[in-house]
Formats: sequence, C-alpha cells, structure tokens
Amino acid sequence: MKGVSMKSQTFVGLSLYLLATLLSQPVVALVVPMDQSFESPVSTGEGGRTLLVEEYTATWCLICSEVDPELETVADSHGSRIALVALHPTDGDDAIQPEAAQHRINRMKLVNPAIASTPTFVVEGGEPRVGYDAWGEVQRDILNTELVRQNVTSMSFQVEKTEQGYKASLLDAEVDDKNGTQLTFMVIQHGMLVPDYGINVGGPTRDRVLLGTAQCDLSSKAITAQIGLLNASSGDSCDEDFSIEFADYDSWSVILVHEPTNEAIENGSNAMTYGAVEMAHRSITIEDSSSSGWVLIGLCATLSLVAIYRKK
Repeated sequence: MKGVSMKSQTFVGLSLYLLATLLSQPVVALVVPMDQSFESPVSTGEGGRTLLVEEYTATWCLICSEVDPELETVADSHGSRIALVALHPTDGDDAIQPEAAQHRINRMKLVNPAIASTPTFVVEGGEPRVGYDAWGEVQRDILNTELVRQNVTSMSFQVEKTEQGYKASLLDAEVDDKNGTQLTFMVIQHGMLVPDYGINVGGPTRDRVLLGTAQCDLSSKAITAQIGLLNASSGDSCDEDFSIEFADYDSWSVILVHEPTNEAIENGSNAMTYGAVEMAHRSITIEDSSSSGWVLIGLCATLSLVAIYRKK
C-alpha cells in the first residue's frame, strides 16, 4: 500500500483478523421489541458473560458525535458479548451532564486517573483506548478479556411496567465471593434528545447515555449509591432481593453487573467485573445475526482506513 506506513497496514490487518474471529462467535442479543408493553414481567434469562465497555464522551466532542451512530451498529454486531455505555461528564459544558455518569467516571479514574480525552474507551476497567481510531485496540481488549475471564457470576433480572416508569428486579445471582464486591444496576437511554443548554456540536440525539445507577454492597447488604433513579431497594441480602425503579424512557437498556467495590479497587483489587447481563428495549440496526459479523468487519475496516487517512 503506497504511502501507508507498515504500522498502519498492521493495524488494518489486525482489525480484520480480530473481526473475522467474531464470525465464529454466537451473536445472541437480548433486545426486547419496542411494542413490548412490560405489563407482565420480562426476564433476561441466565446471563453473566457480557463484557462492560465504557466510553468517556461529551456533547462538545465532534469526533464523538461522528462515531456515535457507528457504535450503535457495533453494539448490535456484538450482541450480548458487550454492554456499551456512554459516560458524559459533569464539566459545565456537556449538554447532558448526568450525575450517574460522573459517578461512573470517578470510578474509572480510580484505575486510570489520567483519563481526559474524548472519546476514550475502557474495556472491563482495563487500559484506556483513546480516539476515533482506537476501536481496533478495543476489539483486541474484548477478545483478550473473554479469554482471561473464564469464570463468571451467573445472573438474571426481570423488568416490568409501573405507574411511573419501569422496575428492574434481581431474580438470581450465583455469587461466589461477596467480600469487597457489589451488584450494580445501570440504566441507559437510547436516542436521548440533547438539551438546549450546554455545548452540542453533533446531531439532536445521543445514544447509550448512562442516566441512572444503584449499587448494593454484598458484604454490608446496604445500598451505597442511588443516582438518577426513582427508587432503589434491597432486602436481607443484595443477591436475593435488589431492585430499582426508573423513569418512563421511550427506549432504554438495563445492565446488571457484579463487580469490585470502589474501596476494593482503591486497595488494589482488579477492576474487571465478575459478570454482567443486559436487557435492551430499543430498535435494532442489524436484524440477521448471520450477516452481523460481515457488517462489523466492514465498519471496522472503514474506521481503520479513516484512521490511516487522518495520520497521513
């Protein structure tokens, strides 16, 4: 490839190799159709192998607005393999500034205090991957983490309609080690309209925006955080009775995570989760899982070529 460095050629080759590997992986996304009423509870079924991928982003970030629609396709292509969450900072400039997202950003910075650039992607509390052209590294992190994290916490929850919104309730969590760990519910909104205040350099909506979260410490059996939700409660044990209620968003996802507490991370614990499961109530951009891998290959190849063009 004339005019393209060996490093760039390697980047493209690696991206395509990693994505070709995805073709052999099952893509089973729990996406509940938009016409589902939730008058009767809907369950995730047993899960836990989903990886948490968090993106530090902002409405004032032009590159972030460009990549946002593409990431929706990426998320669909990966199915239940990843839960992709967008974290907007409370910085005085972002037009959304949800407190729940800033709470999560603060947790990320316990491991990676230098995170500042947008977009930055972090797979399971690992090394930050920065910029538009970072997705090849993110793909590699996803695959590597799947190989490393063999034993996971099996979990399930259900969602049902309430008068004010929706209630997500834990059904089961087979937790082996409760010391220094917590169950965390996260609520994200899809296609969120960007408010008029603040700085917005992109389109009128943002996807995967974290708006609510609650944490239940498995050791103390107490809820240690409740942000952006209508309610959160637990009974005698977090892994037996833990639920949240959130607002009546048109399109949303709920993610349940078993992970180390902030205190455990501060004391040197690995930030990788012990398991996660997601339920999404949204439209899906890829209807046929048999073609999703090829769509993802084309998408990542495009991102790689754009990265080369930017570097030339």
